[in-house]
Amino acid sequence: MSRNAKINTLLVAIVAALAVLPLALGLGDHKEEPFTGADGEAETAITEIAPDYEPWFSPLYEPPSGEVESALFALQAALGAGVLAYYFGLRKGRRQGEARAVAGEAPAAGSAGLSDTAGPGA
Repeated sequence: MSRNAKINTLLVAIVAALAVLPLALGLGDHKEEPFTGADGEAETAITEIAPDYEPWFSPLYEPPSGEVESALFALQAALGAGVLAYYFGLRKGRRQGEARAVAGEAPAAGSAGLSDTAGPGA
């Protein structure tokens, strides 16, 4: 097994452990909602510290349920991952194209066999 494969396997094992250990060890069992996000925790802390606190802004859109909110968050994450994947793929493609140009390889398959002297009717 190569060094990169070992590192990748170790990283996947660490991510899996981070996902499974809190559930297996029962972390958060003492709470009403054990794995709420940071927003919920902050709201609870603010309410305890200053019960008459008024927020400066209100949300533009309030989802009707937690499931819809989770779905929108997942959609946002998927779109972000797609944008990043497109960007890195584009960079890799450009790098490969530059390497081919430097190496003097023929252009892509779409223009193979065409000469620069042939006109539109030739």
